[in-house]
Amino acid sequence: MDKIRTSCLINNYNYAEFVSEAIDSALNQTVKFDEIIIIDDASTDNSVEVIAKFAQLDNVKCIFQETNQGQLSSFNEGFLAATGEIIFFLDADDIYQPQYLENALKFYSRRTECDFIFCAYKKFGAVEGIFQTDAVDLDLGYSVIRTLYNGEWIGSITSTLSIRREILRKILPIPNIEDWRVRSDDCLVWGASLVGAKKFYMSKPLVMYRIHQNNQYHNNKFLHIDKNYEYKRFWKRNSLFNYILKKNNLSLPLLLAFTSLNELKTIPCPKFQDFISYLKIIFLFEHILYWKIKGIILLFSYFIKILMSGKLNK
Repeated sequence: MDKIRTSCLINNYNYAEFVSEAIDSALNQTVKFDEIIIIDDASTDNSVEVIAKFAQLDNVKCIFQETNQGQLSSFNEGFLAATGEIIFFLDADDIYQPQYLENALKFYSRRTECDFIFCAYKKFGAVEGIFQTDAVDLDLGYSVIRTLYNGEWIGSITSTLSIRREILRKILPIPNIEDWRVRSDDCLVWGASLVGAKKFYMSKPLVMYRIHQNNQYHNNKFLHIDKNYEYKRFWKRNSLFNYILKKNNLSLPLLLAFTSLNELKTIPCPKFQDFISYLKIIFLFEHILYWKIKGIILLFSYFIKILMSGKLNK
């Protein structure tokens, strides 16, 4: 089996008290990263001093941005500097469990069609607990149509994400960095779906997600108080979608009665909610009445088939 080259991108802004722990967790994997790229987004604390101590290591590269531009800018710069076939993302206040990379690489090697993995994680710090999408590993299939029409977000927090380079190059770099100073994982999660990534979920909680008073998003009171935030995010999402579609010469799928069903069939063991999602798409967005009815009938027939076969994921 050929070795898969890996890159770990650690983005940091004013997390001097945490960043060394994040870097150590990437360095101390049971299977080593080929390169670790640390991007500091013009921190005003002593982050640069902390990060610089790691610069002498052979597999570590440090990028110090001169002006603070937000998380998406760090993703852009890190990706442009990376050489790995699979790119792993880590926020500077989070931690990898020692066997995270080893488990992820086994997953990619076993499922060669896999383009994108997100895994379960453990919260620690101010809040503790395990967050799992499901108790078992999942093949989530393709999600182009679900993302385009329903805006579905099939993924997880930044530090649980890894993506094949061939998928990321269709997404990054993204120029509208001001829109995504925070919540830049939206760009990765939505973008990967739009360009046709086959997504998988890994049920082992191999990432530690730190909850603390300075979380850039989790504890950003402005985002939670601002009633217009989701409205603004909707328009930023539309702009992002338009950029990615144009960049990759993609167009909206036609005949949703068939394309929706074909996409659903890429999920080996779909959940009831998956059927509801595609039913919603056909009902709302298929404008020709004949194909709307045809699509609903086809979807219902497939649901009965999956139910009778015992493949419905409950």
